[in-house]
Amino acid sequence: MRVAVIGGGAGGMSCASRVRALKPEWKVSVFEATNFVSHAPCGIPYVVEGLSETSKLMYYPPSVFIEKRGIDLHMNSKVIDVKRGSLTYIEDGEEKEMEWDYLLFATGASPSLPPVDGVELEGIFTVDLPPDAERLKMAAEKAGEVVIVGSGYIGLEMAEAISARGKKVTVIEMLNHPLPNFDADIAEIVKIEMEKKVNLRLNERVEAFDGKDGVERVLTDKGEYRADMVVVATGVKPNVELAEKLGLKLGETGAIWTDSRMKTSMENVYAAGDCAETRHMISGKRVWIPLAPPGNKMGYVAGVNISGGDIEFPGVLGTQITKFYDLEIGRTGLNEVEAKEAGFDPISTFIKAQTRVHYYPGGKETRIKVVADRGTKRILGAQIVGYDSVLARIDTMAAVIQAGFTTKDLFFADLAYAPPFAPTWEPLVVAARTLKF
Repeated sequence: MRVAVIGGGAGGMSCASRVRALKPEWKVSVFEATNFVSHAPCGIPYVVEGLSETSKLMYYPPSVFIEKRGIDLHMNSKVIDVKRGSLTYIEDGEEKEMEWDYLLFATGASPSLPPVDGVELEGIFTVDLPPDAERLKMAAEKAGEVVIVGSGYIGLEMAEAISARGKKVTVIEMLNHPLPNFDADIAEIVKIEMEKKVNLRLNERVEAFDGKDGVERVLTDKGEYRADMVVVATGVKPNVELAEKLGLKLGETGAIWTDSRMKTSMENVYAAGDCAETRHMISGKRVWIPLAPPGNKMGYVAGVNISGGDIEFPGVLGTQITKFYDLEIGRTGLNEVEAKEAGFDPISTFIKAQTRVHYYPGGKETRIKVVADRGTKRILGAQIVGYDSVLARIDTMAAVIQAGFTTKDLFFADLAYAPPFAPTWEPLVVAARTLKF
């Protein structure tokens, strides 16, 4: 059997590795358009800040997949056409063809650009793949004034990376608070922190970029801003062009439709990672939430099922974490707005707590918002911002939500306590208590 994988990111390499482990006699070929495989684009802001190097944005070097796992790896190889049973790719300037029995789309996602004049000017960047890291870093080193368009995760992380280099940074967001997928009361804390480090412009829309030999100004509906460099971080879109060529069904989100086994609408064709649509564990709705951990698991599931196994991908909660300087920011499940849109009658609590007992040094303030369903008291989501242990608490809440806990279940959860780590009344338990049961 011949298995072809289009895309050498997390989902693609996870699938390829699983097939080779389960079916070592099969030929597994991976086609990656860049010179990075098993890459970590999430690390780009930290390269720009000077905390890491571009060369380290691979979890494993190509030799691991070629020599240890026996994968037929084609790097710098761009697939240009896909037909039933074959694909065409360009490698070393030559057009080649390969036949396949099973095919996985792991084509990822790409930045989406706003439809405004001047977006093609030199000096305007997006954050996409590891090869972008060095170009962004070099531009940031030379720039004096930088404008970042968008204040989602990428915009936030790039704002920190570039302002930490001593540059003057302006962040422009067309909505009324940063991190638009958080509720406004939680995002207000992020807003206050951002305003200490950057010029944050909310409720402001970019209308054009202007300059002669390169970008010089960003024009908005409220003014203009000098810019030696612009980073556009206004969202991403799934790469589905090849899938459409093959005739695959796209889901309501615009990503490739898949079932719980990562099968697409065509026999023996699968999709995984940032190009694939799945379902939300709480709302049950079809969603597209491009994140690395689910992408890896999708690839694993696809690999098992391609190899003749039977395993389902349960869906996603959208568990995420980031930071802005010392402020840690995490969320999982549904926020209050999303819960209403999903048909729930949400109740919520918003508490402030210390992360350690008052007599032990090093405790920090944390803010926790938990959303539950009014009738069933089932926990629907959580958002946490603070300066200590946000990851541990948001991961706990992800497990709590996936397990279907009610507020009572969370209140009686036997969570650990010791003065160096947590107060006697763990903040998550306090949140459950305030929601009542």
